[in-house]
Amino acid sequence: MVGYIAATLTTISFIPQVIQVVKTKDTSSISLGMYTLFVVGVAMWLVYGLVIGDLPMIISNAITTVLSSIILGYKINAVRQNKK
Repeated sequence: MVGYIAATLTTISFIPQVIQVVKTKDTSSISLGMYTLFVVGVAMWLVYGLVIGDLPMIISNAITTVLSSIILGYKINAVRQNKK
């Protein structure tokens, strides 16, 4: 039960940031390196959850990977536009 609560809280914590980035398209205060490492790390936790069959870990990391990838996508797009 603790795993489900922890997974829910940490996963939903990304929703306000995703909404903010999608609305404003402002990622200037977000580190590209940090978010890249974070997305890769969360994706690896997802794989680990799949390997050990831990449902809270699988669900939370799958959702967090998607949410954080949205932010990372906006950041990468902003960096590319600034290089033009």
